[in-house]
Amino acid sequence: MQIDLTDSELKPAQMSDWKQVADITGEAFAEDPVNQWTFGKRASIRSMFRVMAREMYLPQGLCHLHPAGGATMWMPPGLDAAPSQFGLFKFALGQLRHGTPGAITRGMKLSELMQDWHPKDPHMYLFTIGTTQAARGKGVGKGLLAPVLSACDAAGLPVYLENSNPANSGFYAAHGFERMGVFEIGGEGTPVMEPMWRAPKT
Repeated sequence: MQIDLTDSELKPAQMSDWKQVADITGEAFAEDPVNQWTFGKRASIRSMFRVMAREMYLPQGLCHLHPAGGATMWMPPGLDAAPSQFGLFKFALGQLRHGTPGAITRGMKLSELMQDWHPKDPHMYLFTIGTTQAARGKGVGKGLLAPVLSACDAAGLPVYLENSNPANSGFYAAHGFERMGVFEIGGEGTPVMEPMWRAPKT
């Protein structure tokens, strides 16, 4: 699938950009309810995203950077969005160093829940979209989504994501995503994830 960035400010992220992609994402998710409950500390959240960017989404997936301070991590159809054994090992090391007690177990259970909900039909998977605090409210999120959504529409490809913050539901709905359901990440009273599906637009 070709993604036209001609009229976009986005640039494809390279392997050398792994820390920038991860740290923008870590800042964006620092106060996210699901990540706060799972990992507890900003350093722990940032460590997790560094592993995911370096071990999975840059070598296997598709990542973009916005010059104003935004980043996305995508996984195209046909590629496994589940962490590798080496990725899980790196994740565990990071949480032992930066995480709160139980962060490894909570993170593993969350990953399993996400895999259980993950659709089997071919789709583009949006793992993360985030901006720095300074970039919020400036259209960066829309700029990060637009080229990929346009390419998915042209290819007739659906898009899937898990929304981990109810405050973002309206943003995703405005871009054509519809809720598939809701699941609590750790039992009754814990934060919820909102799986969302976007059918291609004609």
